[in-house]
Amino acid sequence: MVGMTMPKNLNHHKGWVGDLLELALGASAMSKPEPDFPHLGIELKSIPLNEQGTPLESTYICHVPLGDLLSTKWEESWLCHKLARVLWVPVIAPRHIPLGERRFATPFIWSPSPEQATQLQQDWLELMELIWSGEVERITAHHGTLLQIRPKAANARSRTAALGPDGSELSTNPRGFYLRTGFTQTLLHHYFI
Repeated sequence: MVGMTMPKNLNHHKGWVGDLLELALGASAMSKPEPDFPHLGIELKSIPLNEQGTPLESTYICHVPLGDLLSTKWEESWLCHKLARVLWVPVIAPRHIPLGERRFATPFIWSPSPEQATQLQQDWLELMELIWSGEVERITAHHGTLLQIRPKAANARSRTAALGPDGSELSTNPRGFYLRTGFTQTLLHHYFI
């Protein structure tokens, strides 16, 4: 209906469902450092689920600004702006169901509770402290309680500049902020149970 060609699978088209939703719903921000619907202040996120309603993967939110560390305050960060208000669109998407037969579940709008906002900020500060001190290569998916940083690139050859341990510039893989599946599961439980 919106003129997008459906791939056979998502192996090489990871963000296709999200792109489809953005196009169908009229999201305009694309990859800008603002919510997908800037006039509403709402970020759009799809969340693939199995038949039992469990998230199948962590949720990518935005890239980590490794070479541009101007934002040293949580309130000014891309991540804080993106997570202030989110339209979650669950997708029943077990891998054995062909892409064309998958269905959207009931969407819901979420904003962090004061406790969630505090923990997200603490995770962000912990992770950004490692980046600011030149320790980006030490960050693993085990850092953070609700939030994690993981490589985010088409392949391992993608590189970007970051601060190294001695203060010089180093070349590293791009990184992204992700919400852990355990956290997104609690959001689903809150809205649907």
